[in-house]
Amino acid sequence: MTDALRTAGLSTQARLAIAEVAGASGAWCPTLAPTGDRVAYVSDRSGLPRLEVTTLDQQTPPAVLSGADEEVVSVAWSPDGEWLAYLVSPGGSICAQLWAVRPDGTERHLVAGEDPRSTVFAGGWTAASGHYVCSIAPGDGPDADVVLVDVVSGARRTLAGGGFLSVTAVAADERTVLARRGPRGHRHVVLVDVASGVQRRVIPLGDPGGRASEDGRFAPDGRAVYLRAGLPGLAGVPRSDRTALVRVPLDEDRVPGRGEVLVSRPDADLDAYAVRADGTVVCVWNADGCTELDVRDLADGTVRHTVALPEPVMPGWSLSPDGRTLLAELTGPLSPRSLWRVALDGAEAPVPLPSTPRRPDAHLLVAPEHLRYAAADGTELDGWLYTPPGVHGPNRTVVSFHGGPEGQERPVFSPVAQALVAAGLTVFAPNVRGSGGHGAAFMAADDLAAREASFDDVVATVQHLVAAGVALPGQVGAHGWSYGGYLTLVALTRWPDLFAAGATLAGMSDLRTFFAGTEPWMAAASVTEYGDPVTDREMLATLSPMTALDRLTAPVLLAHGDRDTNVPVLESVQAHQQLTALGAPAELLLLRGEGHTIVGRENLVHLSERVTEWFDRWL
Repeated sequence: MTDALRTAGLSTQARLAIAEVAGASGAWCPTLAPTGDRVAYVSDRSGLPRLEVTTLDQQTPPAVLSGADEEVVSVAWSPDGEWLAYLVSPGGSICAQLWAVRPDGTERHLVAGEDPRSTVFAGGWTAASGHYVCSIAPGDGPDADVVLVDVVSGARRTLAGGGFLSVTAVAADERTVLARRGPRGHRHVVLVDVASGVQRRVIPLGDPGGRASEDGRFAPDGRAVYLRAGLPGLAGVPRSDRTALVRVPLDEDRVPGRGEVLVSRPDADLDAYAVRADGTVVCVWNADGCTELDVRDLADGTVRHTVALPEPVMPGWSLSPDGRTLLAELTGPLSPRSLWRVALDGAEAPVPLPSTPRRPDAHLLVAPEHLRYAAADGTELDGWLYTPPGVHGPNRTVVSFHGGPEGQERPVFSPVAQALVAAGLTVFAPNVRGSGGHGAAFMAADDLAAREASFDDVVATVQHLVAAGVALPGQVGAHGWSYGGYLTLVALTRWPDLFAAGATLAGMSDLRTFFAGTEPWMAAASVTEYGDPVTDREMLATLSPMTALDRLTAPVLLAHGDRDTNVPVLESVQAHQQLTALGAPAELLLLRGEGHTIVGRENLVHLSERVTEWFDRWL
């Protein structure tokens, strides 16, 4: 079937709207120069993510510093202002490389990741000039080492090894490292002595908060560690499974002591933080999927300033050298990721950088409504409902599942959701159990054998939409990316009469082949989420839609980036082959040069159009 015939069902107006929405560019991952007058960031205005640099006063147009064939993932400015370190995804692969370049665009060179099997994970600059610390997984096993690289000489030194270590901080004397280790749901911060290699949990396993912790950093005087702990309940604070800011003192030998909770909220998770020299901390909260920003006193946690943001979600940010402002990456349903200058004292309204790419036509977009509803066992679930203009009753509806499963559906810019709405389809994006942003217990509620029970949330979601007069029975579609693609296939095979069509992107079809084909470090990290590929093989087979594809009756579109090494492209190919052999209506869409996330503008527009046409045809 040709592309012309595939899109014949969409009106010209719908196709133009999809091209406008899915083709919109953005800017993200800002990092301010130490002088505070320039900013580096990633932008896809050229059609692929590139590294750009510009001045805050916008007197000069943005300069592209990355190579023409480099797909940039993230960037960080060195403390002395001499270098930019940035990650590159070669050909869409998850096996990232580390590159460095001068801010004027000279001396661009590869620093780490020459071996195509290896993966570099971003870390940060140390206090020493030209020293960047990162984690490197060699690709031949589950471990990753913390490696210090000199971006000038190319010299490397392994600071820590033994387990999968994702570095979060290095002491000023480079004698001690903070790193996150452990599998999904059990990741915790360890303090590593470089000379001896000894690793100590910053919060012991038996202590409240010891099961999961993130984002460890040294205090300016080196006598304490700050981190975000997933199970606070320390120093008289009521036990909760919300993420809070914790301080752990270090003795003269840098041995961790008893932690204390500094800042917490019972209704929100601490997403990020920055301790300032004046004894305050900038807190970024996730409250019901929206970002809330405030500045608090470290001594007693009282709020000094609450900062209003012009968009609901702030995925990234960079604090100015004086700590008074931050450059925020903001997004919302009507706005792709863009850069804003935000005053932390609240005295001035946030101002967008003029270099940020233009927004798509707001008349083509809709703002979603936040809904809450109950699962079959009474557990509260929630999600975001996108309703086309002029629709006031039951409508053709697509249920769109997010990835992770620890991810969270938030009110961000969603090209596929908006494309579906442009074609007159209602979209509901739920947070079923296993999602993040609702506390540790909710996120762990689908681990291992509990996944069976979590599948029932799919049925509860559709039942709620029908009962609420949102969806039309028999005209409901299932869509999802990554784990959401897997959940879509699960739904189509377990409840073949519930959905009239499905579309997946980079979804697993068989958990057994996923473990065999994904990167070794990803497989090792996923055992606590899905099960052990050896001892739990029978359970994994039961949980895999591949073993029940003969029950699938709805037409399904299987899309995948052909360079994906996270969820290998085989997962979609093998499902398509078996469905074709069974005579089921299925199509396979391979997106050339793309990895686990689709980032090329042409591919993103093509994907959005194909998915929209698919549901428009079958619903």
